[in-house]
Amino acid sequence: MPTPFWRSETTQDQLNRLDRPGFAVEFLRRNPNYRNDCLQTQQLIAQGELDAQAAEAALAHRWGLRFCP
Repeated sequence: MPTPFWRSETTQDQLNRLDRPGFAVEFLRRNPNYRNDCLQTQQLIAQGELDAQAAEAALAHRWGLRFCP
């Protein structure tokens, strides 16, 4: 779903069909603070300044995320 057009009728229909985890993903991916936090975390990992596993765990903790297999 495109980020800028979330109020279109088509996008609203798609959002209405999402389950809770799917809606949470859409909510977060549209949140500029979350997007910025993810980008900064990825950049620091790429620069070797952060351990990837620890940084991703910290990001998940900051945003209240849990990943289940």
